[in-house]
Amino acid sequence: MKRSGKRNLLKPRLLLFFTLLLLLLIGGSLFYVWSRIQVIQLGYEISNALKEGRGLTEASKKLRIEIAALKSYARIERIATEELGMAKPKPDQVIVIR
Repeated sequence: MKRSGKRNLLKPRLLLFFTLLLLLLIGGSLFYVWSRIQVIQLGYEISNALKEGRGLTEASKKLRIEIAALKSYARIERIATEELGMAKPKPDQVIVIR
């Protein structure tokens, strides 16, 4: 009878140990899968951010070229003479300020 009492006590402890071990294994596996998914998701976000950065850099270059074209003296002079009806000043109309 003593032996059966020991066996009855051993089975719940063994079952509890294996249950805890299984839960720990499942928890560790879930954490590993979650962390890998996070790494992949962050990789996609970084890739998209880099692509957007390249697009913004290209847009910036285009805007700088457009600014340079709009600020050109030839364009400003053409607009002043053709659209606004202005003329170049005569030498006696120019006053030099020092």
